[in-house]
Amino acid sequence: MSFTEKANKVFIQAIRDYHLKDDVDTPLNNPYERETIEFSLYTKCWIDTVQWHLEDIIRDPHIEPTKALALKRRIDSSNQDRTDLVEEIDSYFRTLYAEVHVLPEATLNTESPAWAIDRLSILALKIWHMKEQTERKDADAEHIAKCKAKLDVLLEQQVDLSKAIDQLLDDIKAGRKYMKVYRQMKMYNDPSTNPIFYKKS
Repeated sequence: MSFTEKANKVFIQAIRDYHLKDDVDTPLNNPYERETIEFSLYTKCWIDTVQWHLEDIIRDPHIEPTKALALKRRIDSSNQDRTDLVEEIDSYFRTLYAEVHVLPEATLNTESPAWAIDRLSILALKIWHMKEQTERKDADAEHIAKCKAKLDVLLEQQVDLSKAIDQLLDDIKAGRKYMKVYRQMKMYNDPSTNPIFYKKS
């Protein structure tokens, strides 16, 4: 089984588990051992899934402003958790390939493996929810047809992205590419770099 086959399987499991209750306040109950990559992948996709639904809720035009602000704060926190998980997954790959002999002609990729995997997780969510749209009983035939066409594109994109990630991992393992990971260094969460905080102190 390739890495992305394993990842896509874990992502679907996390999304399916979330939708058993379909509630953004459902606590995470990760079925995998803490030190495994599956644990990180499941947690990553769970965060993405909860945030997906938080983003739906906050777009309610009739939402109370105080509730919207609380949701915005929660989404901000979720984004930080998501970034932390991506960096944790990249740390896994750096450890996994630490002993690889990098070839002199090795090249650098435009993004790290984990940020590509982040896109794969989001893609699994898009597929899940677009498939839901194709199964709606309250939608007209035109809506269903448009969503089926979009679903076909998303499924093709999943195949292509999965193949590209597996090729990248093969290249890193063979020394044809090398990893160079930059931390996100998000400034708005840091009181020492966000002027809203430090100008008031």
